[in-house]
Amino acid sequence: MTQTDAQLREIFRSTRTIAVVGFSSNPARPSHYVAKFLIGLGYRVIPVNPGLAGQEFLGTTVRASFAEVADEVDMVDVFRRSEEVAQITADALARWPGLRTIWLQLGISDPQSAALAGARGVTMVANRCPMIEIPRLFTPAEREELAGRG
Repeated sequence: MTQTDAQLREIFRSTRTIAVVGFSSNPARPSHYVAKFLIGLGYRVIPVNPGLAGQEFLGTTVRASFAEVADEVDMVDVFRRSEEVAQITADALARWPGLRTIWLQLGISDPQSAALAGARGVTMVANRCPMIEIPRLFTPAEREELAGRG
């Protein structure tokens, strides 16, 4: 589950669409402001939260579950407890055969899910936040390139 900086940079460069699991309508919650940050960099973000399903936030409709997401996604960004990762991983792998990355936010990890994802060729990043990693890994000019690649 440990990735090099080069591997993380490639994840961010190759990712276009991200499903954010556990999205919050509260702008003070990390799942909200990280989603907004990613949108600002040109990523397409699909919020997933059954309690907010059908509502509009950040210019897009919140989905209740992966089954309601019609599009392919490159990354699933998880803002849920570690105990929920196994089911989220199983659901994501079943829904998107071409999924490339499952990203577990700060404080979240699940080695068994990482092994399951890895066996399917999906990278699992644990205990990290894109809002911390992207500014660390990319210069401001490179972040502009990320935003303009879509």
